[in-house]
Amino acid sequence: MNNNKVNLTTASDKLSDYRQTLAQGVKASIPIAVGYIPIAITFGLVAKSSGIPDYIALLMSFIVFAGASQFVGVSLIALGTNPWEIVLTTFILNLRHFLMTASLAMRIDPSVSKAWRCLIAFGVTDETFSMASLQKDKLLSPFFIVALNMLAFLAWNTGTWAGIFLASGLPASLQASMGIALYAMFIGLLVPALKESRPVLLVVLMSIGINSALSWLPLSAGLSAGWRIILSTVLAALTAALIFPEGTGGLKDA
Repeated sequence: MNNNKVNLTTASDKLSDYRQTLAQGVKASIPIAVGYIPIAITFGLVAKSSGIPDYIALLMSFIVFAGASQFVGVSLIALGTNPWEIVLTTFILNLRHFLMTASLAMRIDPSVSKAWRCLIAFGVTDETFSMASLQKDKLLSPFFIVALNMLAFLAWNTGTWAGIFLASGLPASLQASMGIALYAMFIGLLVPALKESRPVLLVVLMSIGINSALSWLPLSAGLSAGWRIILSTVLAALTAALIFPEGTGGLKDA
């Protein structure tokens, strides 16, 4: 009888701990969710104004769940880019997720199953990774990370729905002008980094120069927009790695 009471108490304590951990994850994710909603609304509007079918835009937020890649993907789809070029471009843009999830995996108990790890990996974004990395605990609870990721995921999908719904009630001229939101978002992300880091400024200028050269040179006239983006990204990143190798402190200012 006493053993049963002890077991019930232990189970109750564990349940309480799980709830507390989930609540901590949700609380930590609130600022991220608030920031995601307006960007996701913009994505829905941009997708609608670009002529992307509603179900495609909704599936992108539900299955892909990667803000920058979704904006780029919508732009490339609207340009009629080859599907494999779109896949390759978004793959390159998201390569950093391998590093982020590998870093988080080192802070999760080794006993956590592969199914849990896959669920956690799917929801990792730049913002949720940063929030998780800032936690003081050496080992992170999978419940905390799932709650952190899930609220951000729900906010992004809710914003996408709202953007697509709102787009149907806006004038056609305003819908068409929403495409500039993509460039505004990238400028907003780049400008703070450009002010603080000369290496980042150099990388951006190299990317612009390479892409411009590929657009103007007769030898590359046959390249599509998708392949120009891929080559510009790879060449600029490779050049930056050679100029600012790890350990020199060159990119630590970024």
